[in-house]
Amino acid sequence: MDDRKALIAVDGETSADEDPILLHKEAGQAPKAVQDFGRYQSEEPSTSAAAGRVAPHISGNNLLLDDDQPPLLGNPSVPPNIPTNGSAGSSNRNINSSDPIFHLRSRTAAASTPNYESLDYEVCENTLFQDEQRKRLTERFSLRKDIIRWIIFIQIGIITALIACTIDIIIEELSERKYTFLYNSVKKNVPLSDASDGDLLIPYLYWLLFSILPVAFGAAMVTYIEPITAGSGIPQVKSYLNGVKIPRIVRIKTLAVKAIGVITSVVGGLAGGKEGPMIHAGAVVAAGISQGKSTTFVKDFRIFKAFRDDHEKRDFVLGGGAAGVSAAFGAPIGGMLFSLEEAASFWNQNLIWRTLVASIISVFTLNIVLSAYHGLNDFTFTGLFNLGKFDTPLKFDYFELPIFMLLGVTGGLLGAAWNSLNTKINKFRKRFIPWKIGKVLEAVVVAMMGVTLACLMIYFINDCRPLGNDPTNNPVQLFCEDNEYNAVAALWFQTPEATVRSLFHDPPGSHKILTLALFTVVYYVLSCATFGLNVSLGVFIPTALVGAAWGRLLAMLTYYVFPQAEFLHPGKYALIGAAANLGGVLRMTISLSVILMETTGVETSFFFPLIIALISAKWVGDYFNEGIYDTQIQVNHVPMLTWEPLPQYKGLTAREILSSPVVCIKLRDSAHYIYKMLKKCDHNGFPVVDDVLGDRRSEGRVCGIILRSQLIVILLKSLYMENKQFWLPETSIQTFRDVYPRYPSIKSVRKLDDKINYTVDLSMFMNPSPIRVNPHDSVPRIFQIFRALGLRHLLVINNENRIAGIITRRDFIYK
Repeated sequence: MDDRKALIAVDGETSADEDPILLHKEAGQAPKAVQDFGRYQSEEPSTSAAAGRVAPHISGNNLLLDDDQPPLLGNPSVPPNIPTNGSAGSSNRNINSSDPIFHLRSRTAAASTPNYESLDYEVCENTLFQDEQRKRLTERFSLRKDIIRWIIFIQIGIITALIACTIDIIIEELSERKYTFLYNSVKKNVPLSDASDGDLLIPYLYWLLFSILPVAFGAAMVTYIEPITAGSGIPQVKSYLNGVKIPRIVRIKTLAVKAIGVITSVVGGLAGGKEGPMIHAGAVVAAGISQGKSTTFVKDFRIFKAFRDDHEKRDFVLGGGAAGVSAAFGAPIGGMLFSLEEAASFWNQNLIWRTLVASIISVFTLNIVLSAYHGLNDFTFTGLFNLGKFDTPLKFDYFELPIFMLLGVTGGLLGAAWNSLNTKINKFRKRFIPWKIGKVLEAVVVAMMGVTLACLMIYFINDCRPLGNDPTNNPVQLFCEDNEYNAVAALWFQTPEATVRSLFHDPPGSHKILTLALFTVVYYVLSCATFGLNVSLGVFIPTALVGAAWGRLLAMLTYYVFPQAEFLHPGKYALIGAAANLGGVLRMTISLSVILMETTGVETSFFFPLIIALISAKWVGDYFNEGIYDTQIQVNHVPMLTWEPLPQYKGLTAREILSSPVVCIKLRDSAHYIYKMLKKCDHNGFPVVDDVLGDRRSEGRVCGIILRSQLIVILLKSLYMENKQFWLPETSIQTFRDVYPRYPSIKSVRKLDDKINYTVDLSMFMNPSPIRVNPHDSVPRIFQIFRALGLRHLLVINNENRIAGIITRRDFIYK
């Protein structure tokens, strides 16, 4: 097979658990720039072993260039014969010399290498782990561990709810002061119904000021302090739960910037909501509490040590995300379903039950705090998004079901168009606005555009309604007669969630058709331009707002044509429109319907119309593109594993996607060799072999697998056979857990000049039962194994149990 590739290596040491993407390009092709979450990368196809197919790889390791050899970039047609763990290569390559062959890194084009890492959800059941299990079994540790796990989930629910309450109270107080000031400014400067006697310029300037300042502050914090906090955070959390570690996603600093960012964005009047940031906040809380330590403040509280691994941490993060959704919507069942339907890649019955408890505790805590804050004695303030309860039960006739389905189709079309337009806008801004100051100024410009469009609507549209049915706390007279309020101003002089509540519950005749039509178009464009800015905002509320506006608008238009149609309740169709638009953008069904039911308090009999609209929207939208969160993940080229293997892998076998030769380590190997190998390559998993002839390690028999992080700890702790009597009594599985999750780099290990002859025995540290497959096994079957078990490395062995290659997550990504 002609393996025509040029390989670009990473320049610089990576972290111990990092899987940097290997960049490679086909001969004669120029690299194409694609983008990470805020970073650039290069990615090009490579030639697959499958005849007639192009199956490029995105692998997890780098190749290195020798000191006395020219870079491979100069002769891309020559296939390198270098041992790799996870890099694309031919499966039938042979090694004719001792390995590993170390080379110097190429420095030509490594600056754009992305920072993604793989998480290892497989438990390393080595000798130390088994010793702990046997010891804990006699101490009845399993029961105590389960109780502690429940306590952690309860703590996650409480703390997430308290953070949500703090964010909500601050936003409410600042927004009330902002809109009260604007109301008084309008009242002072435009006192009469005659527009010629009033001046809207001064309130407009004040409105600009109160939008620009918070938005600029929040965008600057996100851009300069913690860029990972941009957006809703749901795609990043979803990637994390799938097994891709996005750097800095679950740190305390990230939580602080996220909270301040969402406060400033909502107060500034951007078209966004708090639901996405709350999910991210819950995930950060869960990741921090469950570990019993803070890597940011370098403080170890020496608790919860048994949960310091990726597998346990993943389950807690899922519970935190569910608690965040529940706090946002006051919907414990909807929060649990949202996490399982949209975020989770792995779950079981026990996890569902614990997640539900965290959601219930979160809603209960938030209910108590906010009800007390608002002076309620019946604890009815259930969530951050108080969309109100319908006064009369929503009923429907069966002849309305086709109408609901038609609304769903409309929502699917509008949602698909929104996703496509938003994706193009984000690609444009990433290409042409790479500077940090430009990102801040862009957010300011969008905020100014929103205020300007709102003022133009208020000024040019004459929509005056009698007082008494006003949907806002500060009804503005603004160009209207006495005892009237301006209905256009009522849509803009409040937070987006309050506007959704108004569209749900305003009585018939509260708006003109022209008002809602222009408002729908303006907010559709604004929300599309806003989602993707360097600010912390979610997409749920603006999407629901647009849907509620056009749903109510369609009901008004139909009633105008058919005045005898008494079933056309505008609030009912606003709710169906919101559900349809949400389904078209997010492509979720069950969780969205439950969230809307729990948030608005509609009867269970109305579940059927909601699910009809949501399913119709999802089916129509899926015909054109994917949901907005999946679209963001694809655009950023995150190596996500879908539920099913891609069609391009049908008919392939392991031999056609594996990477070989592989860097291996002998069961008892030289410490100097291990140190030199870790310095020269960035691989994160190494097969452990015995029955090795000379130094031909890659042809040995497989007896286990060892991780890079474990090898570095072994070298740092000097766990050598020659001084075994000193460290053996104190060494346990906790020795490795104490440094989780920020494993040290090989740079922190001193040179082994005085220990060059020391030996490392890996028998007690390695995982003796790694998952293995045969080169002839089908790729779809291998994918199911890899996906279901949450693997990071999958060994491919021949019939003699000798290593034939290795498969990593990125070998399943077809580009």
